[in-house]
Amino acid sequence: MRPVPTAELHLHIEGTLEPELIFALAERNGVELPYADIEELRRQYEFVDLQSFLNLYYSNMTVLQTERDFADMTRSYLTRAAAAGVRHAEIMMDPQAHLSRGVPLATCVNGVTAGLAGSEQEFGISTELIAAFLRDEPADEALAVLEELLAMNAPIIGIGLDSAEVGHPPSDFLALYERAHSAGLKCVAHAGEEGPPDYIRQALDLLEVDRVDHGIRCMEDEELVERLVAEQMPLTVCPLSNVRLRAVDTLAVHPLPGMLERGLNVCVNSDDPAYFGGYQDDNFARLQETFGFNTGQLVKLAENSVQSAFVTDERRRELLAEIEAWQNSGGADRP
Repeated sequence: MRPVPTAELHLHIEGTLEPELIFALAERNGVELPYADIEELRRQYEFVDLQSFLNLYYSNMTVLQTERDFADMTRSYLTRAAAAGVRHAEIMMDPQAHLSRGVPLATCVNGVTAGLAGSEQEFGISTELIAAFLRDEPADEALAVLEELLAMNAPIIGIGLDSAEVGHPPSDFLALYERAHSAGLKCVAHAGEEGPPDYIRQALDLLEVDRVDHGIRCMEDEELVERLVAEQMPLTVCPLSNVRLRAVDTLAVHPLPGMLERGLNVCVNSDDPAYFGGYQDDNFARLQETFGFNTGQLVKLAENSVQSAFVTDERRRELLAEIEAWQNSGGADRP
């Protein structure tokens, strides 16, 4: 199937760190890895839950030390994303995960920004940067980092909330989101992946988010589903990620088809593709293979991503025109 032109709205740049690049950066920076080779590292990618993934995710970040490292990681993602059909990407980065390792904030911000420079001209991908905060770390620490980002005029369009969800409700981060709103930033938050439907409701009512990342557990709460449909709140669903982290047992029982049928504003994203077995094209291909999605359903998912993106009206029209051209030229029916 030719890749569907799409926007990717739920992507952690640190989660694009492929094993080959991990070893290359380790050699460059003199970092000793606890794996003999790439194959041994790949064998660690069997996760039983979100926390087991996070342990490996944070461990592998030790190879990211210089602006060049962050730029190389970012450009590696853009190269692969372009081949996957991504035409706009809103990329999350985790500044706290690097500050805790002694990497200055400017190093990770400037490195990722350098990697994104010229992305539209070189890769055909427009980009925005979102600073995501770790919900299993103190809320006042997140607020302090946000203030530092604002003081340095970091080129971020918004903030997010990620990492271990259970036991860390959105309500813990009211002050962080109030500050982000006052600064004119867009706001998103992970909710309803492993956490209960009430976390989605908190993200809406307390954090006043513009988008909900994941949100799949909304299907357990009929009243919440009806509200999300009425408001057309974007839900950035990550199918292959949900399977790898055991949020759902298999792709065949993923709620995405039911979410589409109910009229929820869902789109498809790769989350941490180096760890979860697939980029955008892999996710779309597996959905088509598993559920028999036709061209119209794939187009709907792609259009939802574009309609939910933080882009100008002009860029939105351009992206929607690409999707229409893909559909008119045969879409999923043409190899």
